[in-house]
Amino acid sequence: MKVGNLTSKSKIYIAGHEGLVGAALVRCFQRNGFSNLLLRTRSELDLMSRELVWRFFETTKPEYVIIAAAKVGGIFANMAAPVDFLVENLEIQNNILLTCQYFQVTKTVFLGSSCIYPRESPQPMREDYFMSGPLEPTNESYAVAKIAGIRLAQALRQQFSMDVICPMPANVYGPGDHFEFERSHVVSALVRRFIEAKRNNTPGVTLWGTGNARRELLHVDDLADACLFLIKHYDSHEIINVGFGQDLTIRELAETIATITGYAGKLEWDLTKPDGMPIKLLDVSRLHALGWRHKIDLIAGIQSVVADFEVRYPK
Repeated sequence: MKVGNLTSKSKIYIAGHEGLVGAALVRCFQRNGFSNLLLRTRSELDLMSRELVWRFFETTKPEYVIIAAAKVGGIFANMAAPVDFLVENLEIQNNILLTCQYFQVTKTVFLGSSCIYPRESPQPMREDYFMSGPLEPTNESYAVAKIAGIRLAQALRQQFSMDVICPMPANVYGPGDHFEFERSHVVSALVRRFIEAKRNNTPGVTLWGTGNARRELLHVDDLADACLFLIKHYDSHEIINVGFGQDLTIRELAETIATITGYAGKLEWDLTKPDGMPIKLLDVSRLHALGWRHKIDLIAGIQSVVADFEVRYPK
């Protein structure tokens, strides 16, 4: 297989391969015949150390790098540790991006997040709405770190002609996510709540917020597929959205997950808790124009998370 300079033997470093996105990237690249993946666990390579990252690149000489390593979490985690989300993400992305430039990596992918867009952004959010207004306060530290990473990537392209692209994914979910409440995202958190409530015959479940906030959900395997597609077909300093193209309310999502898990109890909403950003729907017309579309629908995607939880946390 050969697409441009990318071949099945190309050295591809996936930073953060044990995380939700990184593991999906490994599955995707292996499924597509790539046999020279460079993978290091956190204990094997501390991405917070510029020296260790530099030594790793000097030894392995990766040709392609995908930066999926990041400190991530839901609203609770972001509100509890804003310093950690800002500083750790800045350290990780600065170390990898600058080292990629120094060793002249053929192509680098820096994964951003839809939270970089303003809280009150027009919907759906187009790429040119970036940096056009204030951020959502509940995850501002994470968003600021991602914005800094985008600006560094763009500066490296401008100053050193570095080939680096910045996909902006919608809210990602799928097998391999955290199920701990303090770290989990909305789909995995709801899956755990309802399965445990069903196992324990709990009559009702109380959820955060009003349930009226809207979210676009992208299966992690679709994101990985989009990254491979963009490595082959995209080369621009401009960010590019990667999304599902549709959204739903958190209430609708909760009801859907309750149905899939078989939980028939009452759903209640704690109005004292925040909703987060009221709506986050990406405009994916630029990516569609290039020829990529998602493949996994929401029901099948949620079923994959339910199956993952039941395997990892049997009754």
